[in-house]
Amino acid sequence: MVSAVVLAAGMSTRMGRNKLLLTFQDRPLVVHAIDTLLASKVGEIIVVLGHESEKVWEQLEAYAIQVSDGAATSRVRLVKNPDYREGLSTSVRTGVQAVCPEGAAIMIYLADQPLIEPGDVDRIIAAFAAAKAENKTIVVPFFKGERGNPVILDATLRDSILGIVGDVGCKGVIKRYPEQVYAIEMENDHVVRDVDDVQAYERLVG
Repeated sequence: MVSAVVLAAGMSTRMGRNKLLLTFQDRPLVVHAIDTLLASKVGEIIVVLGHESEKVWEQLEAYAIQVSDGAATSRVRLVKNPDYREGLSTSVRTGVQAVCPEGAAIMIYLADQPLIEPGDVDRIIAAFAAAKAENKTIVVPFFKGERGNPVILDATLRDSILGIVGDVGCKGVIKRYPEQVYAIEMENDHVVRDVDDVQAYERLVG
């Protein structure tokens, strides 16, 4: 099983307001992220909240509270990172700590990439199987030479991921094990398109 850790705790400083609540195709960006993952072959989905967590929680609450016969049936779990102001690594660690210990791999998924489609996610998951066949433990998508997201890391790298610090994601882990990287060339630019600032958002909705 591939567990997705969705990073949705940032303060959107370059945007000037919470970008995850901005709408694209009549849905907030954070909802796009969850809908995409639910339609993919990802197993569980851990959403890490931080900045304006109550507002983001409100958008996702219905996904996380699906109950049947008294038991939770949703693939989505929401967790709060109280240390989100201390950098991206704190959210990565919070999400990874919440991942099911039986999971085979961890996908680090950014919540501000609404162009990513379920097929893109499944292509990266399929690449992880191919990577394992070559004894590699990290999958990184590219488009025309540009590194993109999401990335997948084998569960054996869990301790390395939990060791990252500062305002960084898993780049440090990937740089530490270059021989373990399996690169996959994507058929579109979805993995390199994100919404970091107003100009990017205007291009997205324009």
